[in-house]
Amino acid sequence: MAYIQFDKNQLVNLEYSLNREMVRSNLSGAFSCTTIIGCNTRKYHGLLITKQPQLDGDHHVLISQVDETVIQRDAEFNLGVNKYSDHFYPKGHKYIRNFSADLLPVVTYRVGGVLLNKETMFVSDRDMVMIRYTLVEARSATRLRLQPFLAFRNMHELSKANAYHDTSYEDTDHGIRIRMYDGYPWLYMQLSGENANYQHNPEWHQGLHYFQEAERGYEASEDLLVPGTFETEIRKGESIILCVSASEAPETDLQRLFDLEVGKRIPRDTFLNSLRNAAAQFFVVRDDKSTLVAGFPWISYSGRYTWIALPGLLQAAPHEGICQSILDHMVSQMHGPLFPESYSKDKVMFNAADTSLWFFHALPYCSAGKSKPEIWNTYGEVIRKILDAYAAGLEMGLAMHDNGLLFIDPASDALTWMNAISDGRCHTPRAGYVVEINALWYNALQYALELANDAGDHDFTAKWEPVANKAAGSFISTFWNEQAGYLADYVLHDVPNLQIRPNQVIAAGLAYSPLSNFQIKSTLDVAAHELLTPRGLRTLSPQDPQYQGRYQGDAFARDTAYHQGTVWVWPLGFYAHAWRKVYGEDGLARLKKIFEGFEACLTEAGVGTVSEIYEGDPPHHARGAISFAPSLGELLRIRSVITKKGEP
Repeated sequence: MAYIQFDKNQLVNLEYSLNREMVRSNLSGAFSCTTIIGCNTRKYHGLLITKQPQLDGDHHVLISQVDETVIQRDAEFNLGVNKYSDHFYPKGHKYIRNFSADLLPVVTYRVGGVLLNKETMFVSDRDMVMIRYTLVEARSATRLRLQPFLAFRNMHELSKANAYHDTSYEDTDHGIRIRMYDGYPWLYMQLSGENANYQHNPEWHQGLHYFQEAERGYEASEDLLVPGTFETEIRKGESIILCVSASEAPETDLQRLFDLEVGKRIPRDTFLNSLRNAAAQFFVVRDDKSTLVAGFPWISYSGRYTWIALPGLLQAAPHEGICQSILDHMVSQMHGPLFPESYSKDKVMFNAADTSLWFFHALPYCSAGKSKPEIWNTYGEVIRKILDAYAAGLEMGLAMHDNGLLFIDPASDALTWMNAISDGRCHTPRAGYVVEINALWYNALQYALELANDAGDHDFTAKWEPVANKAAGSFISTFWNEQAGYLADYVLHDVPNLQIRPNQVIAAGLAYSPLSNFQIKSTLDVAAHELLTPRGLRTLSPQDPQYQGRYQGDAFARDTAYHQGTVWVWPLGFYAHAWRKVYGEDGLARLKKIFEGFEACLTEAGVGTVSEIYEGDPPHHARGAISFAPSLGELLRIRSVITKKGEP
């Protein structure tokens, strides 16, 4: 029995199965995403979704899905499942008997005397997805018809029937290639087996409805082009492979390629291996550049979340040295002291106060095995550039004051990770002295001083030690509230904001914290009482009048709740490290319970992975991106704490 699986009763229940999705990716940055029964419910669902640097650099859905039909004795059984505005057609979910996800996602169909398995897999280093159909049982001659639905559009948009598409195709080895619009690559569809044939009959299928988009307040109707159908005989015990790719498959033996790729997978046969399997999917190596995807299916890149996720994702790196390559690529993309925070088409955004400070958190993990003088010799200039610029002040509206703390100008845009903005409104305004910004600043100063001291750079230590010492004292006097027993979230015009948020936990859990053990314990007590849930830390105490326990509705409603009570997983990593500082080995049992509680997430929302956020109110429904790099990274880092291997 597979570790992750769903039975017939769960799969035929559309209310259940349509809310469970599966995402698969590879090192080229391509991915696929759909529900466990193959019915697309989002515009971000598709069979082959690839980067298109020649267009806009974004991900594009080339092919949305493939619908299958089993044919016996002239009777046709459609296995596909498509949602239209007021009905489903076809209703192939009634034939599904099992879904499992060990090495690969496998769907088993039962049609009369036919038992058919469908396995889907990405080739590790190409924009190529392979589907293997195996006829396990059959009582009479059987044929398999495959109907591809083409999109050729940006993943954030929707395809509409039009007169500008190109329906022509060219024959290739064992298949065809087609390109709906200029500027796109050819899409190759090749089928193994000697009896396969392709029948060209272009037709638009209009009005497919994505209810997940409708619930989120977006347009939800799409038209997809079916260019024709592939058909082949399939015998009992035989496997047929459909290869869909942005380049022609060079191997003549698709079965051999499929088997080779299966051997590269981390089996999802335990909770830990499932986390590692999901974590490995965020790594991308393309055009000799190594990067991280922040979250599937719609969050492509974030500098902040790259630094937060990397320390834990190291445990699932697809090959040695890739994390170092990501670090070095990030350094090469710097603009002055700033790392890119995000990309908006051709525009690079440098709009975060904390991204460059998170670099100091990730650096010791990414440089594990190197001596401190080696790290200093390699990154000392980068460190100097960041610290000097922050002390002198950044154009975005951040500067170091005489007390050694960093101050964010209230007139600035949202510069912290709580940065949701819609309709020109920042939903969680935080300015002045911000607690996690200054905790990260202190952590950066102390780590830099440790490196420089070991490397013998006395000029650097002479310059920055007084700043670090001043910042430590100012941090306590500015943020610590003795009566409340916790840290202010921010202080503006000498007025502390005492809303209870997880940012103070970050301050307690960083490698270098200005807090005493007593203060860390008190902070954790407050966080445990007000913020801690089985799915992470709430972004605001439920006792606060601004708290919102549900995350739903249109973009504005969701942005309003995004940091006002919604639960995030990744701050738990800092909770765990702070907990270990205070309780040592005696506290590991509690951390283990928190960690193991996430096992239930593997069969919710994103199957085999952990979501970006969860609702603040019980039962804490999964929301946001169905697979989020910082969530996976920090869960793996929590496990390192439990196994007493938490530090680099």
